[in-house]
Amino acid sequence: MSGKILLIDDDDSLRRVTEYNLTSAGFEVVTAASGREGLTSFGEEEPDLVVTDVELGDINGLEVLAEIKKSSPDTPVIVITAYGTIDMAVKAMGEGAFNFITKPFDRDTLRLACQKALEMTELKSRNRVLAEEVNRLSGVEGMETSNSAMAALLEMAVRVAESEATVLVTGESGTGKELLARIIHRRSKRREAPLVAVNCAAIPDNLIESELFGHVKGAFTGAVSNRKGRFQTARGGSLFLDEIGELKLDMQAKLLRAIQEREVEPVGSDRVEKVDVRIIAATNKDLKSLTAEGKFREDLYYRLGVIPIHIPPLRERPEDIVTLARHFLLKLNAPVGVHFSPAALDTMKSYPWPGNIRELQNVVERACILRRGEEITPEALGLTGGGPGGDSCEGLSLEIPPEGISLEEVEKELIRKALARSGGNRSEAARLLKIPRHVLIYRLEKFDI
Repeated sequence: MSGKILLIDDDDSLRRVTEYNLTSAGFEVVTAASGREGLTSFGEEEPDLVVTDVELGDINGLEVLAEIKKSSPDTPVIVITAYGTIDMAVKAMGEGAFNFITKPFDRDTLRLACQKALEMTELKSRNRVLAEEVNRLSGVEGMETSNSAMAALLEMAVRVAESEATVLVTGESGTGKELLARIIHRRSKRREAPLVAVNCAAIPDNLIESELFGHVKGAFTGAVSNRKGRFQTARGGSLFLDEIGELKLDMQAKLLRAIQEREVEPVGSDRVEKVDVRIIAATNKDLKSLTAEGKFREDLYYRLGVIPIHIPPLRERPEDIVTLARHFLLKLNAPVGVHFSPAALDTMKSYPWPGNIRELQNVVERACILRRGEEITPEALGLTGGGPGGDSCEGLSLEIPPEGISLEEVEKELIRKALARSGGNRSEAARLLKIPRHVLIYRLEKFDI
């Protein structure tokens, strides 16, 4: 492996021998005869690795190490010395040295240490490039927009991320509420800890408390061991409570206490546990209306909505349709040259997208598979109906034959069509059928669909 190494040593003969050995191993070597000369060379040469002796005549190698780490924390530094002690090694490693080598050493020892240091630097560089590429392909980490209002919303989300405030994300199903929650978490001080997501509508009412707060062994039938809840699992990070509007009133009260007191009581336990989590909640329902109807606690509503963020549906930002469609082509790794025909673009622009971004992604993926050649045509998109009232009961042909018809079979067929329309997404299928998600899941199990 090649790389530029700055070698700092005030011993002329040893410096020349070390330079020869490293050059022979394939490294590019720049030398300096003192600590200050080394720091000057570091600024001018921008080496990939620094190898420095401790005793340098002017300033010592540990001071050189500290100065280099101030200006370039990612540059590895190997410290060599003839006076190796445990205390000095500990101090060097504490200052950020990659390795500490005592004299005398053979040339292979230093060569291998340099090779490992440069491999680490290259790995870090690759990871950085990969992270930048992921962000480039995903726009604002997955929410590209050409809409000024949406851009302002994303800018606000990034600012909000730096705080510890509770965030309530609202919007229709498929608009990207969870994706926005992940952006907020990744831009927050809690980014190194987990983001734990909970779909409140997908968990049966009798299990939601245990799911959130955990339980102890024997708390109920089937509780064969202690189990942490999502609050405990998310400790130090963020807890994303999706479809928060589906929680029952009694559970809302317990959730309010957990958020306010930052403590939870596992089911079956008489002790409380402190939890450090940031709450991000989301819903496609109008919580203010539910509050007025007595179906959602007013105190919880205001506690969740410290920072409210509403994501507009795709039909209200039509300029994003083409931007997102092309973004999904990149994300799906479509072959070079694959593009939408002008007619396909017009079709997408005129379609109301009741399933929002999720539906658009599914349509683009399907079109990539069904296209003929490099051009994606309206036929490949498969968009029919979907306009206002297009899926209403008035548009259905519901004739009851003389011999009668099974209501159960009609219900099964509607569920199958909703699942097909939503690309298999249960939340979106439930929205299309205008029923809660847990009701749909019950029917799926009942009908064995």
